[in-house]
Formats: sequence, structure tokens, C-alpha cells
Amino acid sequence: MAGNSTDPGRSVTSKVTAILMSFADGGVHTLTDVATAADLPTSTAHRLASELVAWRLLERTEDRSYRIALPLRMIGCANTEYCSDTLTVRRALPVLEELSRATRGEVGLGILRGSVVQLLQVQPCVDRQAEPIHAESLQHSTVPAHASASGKALLAFSPATVVDHVIDAGLPAFTPHTITSPDVLRQILATIRLTQVGTSRNEFTCGAAAIAMPIFYGKGRTLAAIELNVTGLGNELKPAVSALTVACRSLSRQLATELHLEANTNGDPTGRADLALQPPR
Repeated sequence: MAGNSTDPGRSVTSKVTAILMSFADGGVHTLTDVATAADLPTSTAHRLASELVAWRLLERTEDRSYRIALPLRMIGCANTEYCSDTLTVRRALPVLEELSRATRGEVGLGILRGSVVQLLQVQPCVDRQAEPIHAESLQHSTVPAHASASGKALLAFSPATVVDHVIDAGLPAFTPHTITSPDVLRQILATIRLTQVGTSRNEFTCGAAAIAMPIFYGKGRTLAAIELNVTGLGNELKPAVSALTVACRSLSRQLATELHLEANTNGDPTGRADLALQPPR
């Protein structure tokens, strides 16, 4: 079926395909870039891109540009980074499910992208007879790295240039409790490197608290973080931290082993043949 644009000879499918192909380089593009690459009027490109965002095939960045969203990257891996994301999400699903059942809380898998975290969330799961969760059933959101537990857990083990980028991009306040001081943020990250537990309370949303731990794949490098919503950060937190620790260590071991085997099989194209199973001390 042809669309009602200035080019009636092109079908809607061909226009959507052209838009998606403009992201073949895996980059971030403005609406103007997308419209030009797809040879479409800006209004048409905006309408179709907005629908793709609604279907979680594209996502908006902080500066309102577009990039490929995680669910679409799971279909086909164009580069090493996206392939590791795909493996991480697939292996994380049963771990997230088990953690949700054990804690009866909302859990999520966070992946750092610039100064934000892409968060795949699983709602509280208390029915042990329920069907296993699937990636397409997860809720998808984007949260600021400096104001989220998973973001801080990932930043703590990221290169200094990554932390500098987040700080240079600004630390906006979402609530009166949001950390907006670069010095305070760096101090918190230093503490997380010792405890391996990131926390957030009332920093992004008032009344919400969460803890998170990173998923290591060797030598202090991280792929993602598992975040667990909690009722508070008091003495009752210990059981939640224990359950989160077990989940993260289990997933870290599995991913480190699989990535190590994959690197050996493929001639180590990622440079990960030296992966260690243990997180940094």
C-alpha cells in the first residue's frame, strides 16, 4: 500500500525500510539526517520514526536524535557491542526471573549508553508456575546514569573518560535528592568500587529506591548491571543485597565463559580471550 506522501509510488514498507537502513552504521542520527538518507519529506520521516519509537525499534536520545533500540539489535547483530548486548539480555532473562521470584520485587537489566542507561524491567513475579519471561514482554525505559542505581554501578567500573563524559554532559536534578555535584558523584563511585553495590533513593523519582550490581566479564570490565527495586535502604536491605549478589555472580560467570569460548572460536575478534571470571577486588 502506498503512503500519502509527496512520493505516492513508494510503499510504506519501503519508506520504513529506508529509515531503518539509515542506521546501518549503528550511529545516532537527527531527523534531518534520517529524512535525507531515506529520501523522504521531513514530516513523513518524523511520522514514521515516531511509530518506530512507539514499537521500540528506534529510541530517542537526550538531544532528541534517533538510534536503533535494543529489541531490534537483538534480531541482528551488526557489530561486537550489539552482539554482546544480545547475549547478555538472553542469558539474563532467567536470572532476572528467578531474582524477581525470590525477592518479589521489580528487577531490571541496565546497559550504559553514553550518559543514560537503557533499562529492561521485569515486573514483580510471585507465581512460580508462570510462563518464563521473554525479551519482547519486558518494559523498556531510559534513565539517567547519575541518578540511577544501575547507572552508578556501571559508571563506577567504567573508564575515567566515560565518567568525564557524563559529568561534562551535565548532572540535571530530577528531585531535590538528585546528585548534581561532580565531586560528590566521584566520591560515591569510589565507594561503589569497594562495595560493588550502587544505590539510588528518591534521586530520579520521589518515593523510589533501588540497588544494583554490575555484571563483570573479566578484569573489571562490565557488560551491564542488574537493578532491584527495594522498599528502602535500611537494615532490611541485607537479604536483597545477598540475592542480588548471587544473581550477578552467576550471570557474570556464565557470560565470561561464553564470551571466552566465542573469542577462541572466532579468533578472538573482540580481544576478550584473556577474560577472567572474577570481578576486581
